[in-house]
Amino acid sequence: MKFPILVLSLLVWLSGCTLLTPQVIENSNPNLRVEHTDPAPITLQSSIDTSTPSDLWDRIRSQTQWAYPDHPSITEQREHYLQQPGLFEALSERANWYLYYIVEQVEARDLPIELALLPIVESSLLPQAMSHRSAAGLWQIMPRTGTHLGLTQNWWYDGRLDIRASTDAALTYLQHLHDRFEGDWLLALSAYNAGETRVRRAQRANAKRGLPTDYWSLNLPRETRHYLPRLLALTQIVQQPERYNVTLATVPNEPAFASISLSGQIEVKPFAQSLALQEHELRRFNPGILRWATDPNGVKEVLVPVHRAADAHAIAQTATSVAPVQWHRYTIKNGDSLIKIARQFGVEVSLLRAANDITGSLIRTGKTLMIPVGDGTVHTVASSDEHRPTLRYTVRAGDSLYKIASRFQTSINNLVVWNGLDPADYLKPGQRLTLFPSES
Repeated sequence: MKFPILVLSLLVWLSGCTLLTPQVIENSNPNLRVEHTDPAPITLQSSIDTSTPSDLWDRIRSQTQWAYPDHPSITEQREHYLQQPGLFEALSERANWYLYYIVEQVEARDLPIELALLPIVESSLLPQAMSHRSAAGLWQIMPRTGTHLGLTQNWWYDGRLDIRASTDAALTYLQHLHDRFEGDWLLALSAYNAGETRVRRAQRANAKRGLPTDYWSLNLPRETRHYLPRLLALTQIVQQPERYNVTLATVPNEPAFASISLSGQIEVKPFAQSLALQEHELRRFNPGILRWATDPNGVKEVLVPVHRAADAHAIAQTATSVAPVQWHRYTIKNGDSLIKIARQFGVEVSLLRAANDITGSLIRTGKTLMIPVGDGTVHTVASSDEHRPTLRYTVRAGDSLYKIASRFQTSINNLVVWNGLDPADYLKPGQRLTLFPSES
């Protein structure tokens, strides 16, 4: 049974709800058009509000336009969210940092506000999230797609992790897909997840068999079949949190960060210290910076907490640029190890791994390593000790990222980063996780 989408941007003067019979709704917004084929009545949400809410969740709620019947797949994905204790508390905390900017950009493009919730589905609002397919960032953009969208990805910086760059690229891509699929947001979003080619192929297969080609009728990958219902379920929860016994902590409807222009390359840790910030507080807004310093050839700016903007601007004008990094080619000799080479050049093993795309400790005699050599301050983002204590944990039935993080007094973000997890995926019993319990 197919359950259609209804999109309505007209001002609704009736209080309560309106029931419509099957028809084609032509919206006053030319970007929105959806065909209705299901005979069941659909409930429309009247949520136009001209006031300026102080809570960002209220701001989103007042603009939601999509309403759906309880299709079994939506119900299933709603339970996926509701069965994770502490999830919405964590989401509200991260929303404090990123969601205002995303909402602003969605509104500026006159897009459905529901798209502002997509990074929750994609990454649980964790910009460092990396999927098993190497999709990264709030919007989970694949490397090749990122390149196509103009996002810089190099040793210093990954635009897929950058809050502003990735949001701009993702929304541009979504608009492109919306146009390609003739105004059908469900198909556009499916293509964002599975790829336009995959969705087109499924449509052609249905058309050859005389079947409908709307989203609900297509044979799509399992992940994509969960993807849209998950966004629709999340929209339901945000629309009516009390109905589902969910508490959404207030998120200030105001900017969380400001952009500061730089005169050159700067080191992240000293700059954070000059603002009386911990390094992780500065990196929270600059996850695209992969190393100890900003990209020497990249955009000369850094994002800082909005309450530190004035001080940051003054400090940035006098900050001393980092001495340029020199690269040394080293040929691996018999008996060499990463630790031995790192000590020889005064760098960290983790830096050698990152610079040469090495995941383990195996190196081969005769091969060449690229070794960054600076002014003695060269180090990595992780600044990890090769001998720091680690813990291997086997996932049990009923485990969640929240439960494991709570048990070992760490954060969900740490679990995601340490293990390269996709926060939207289910943990599987027997899955092995690596933890560094001394870190918070």
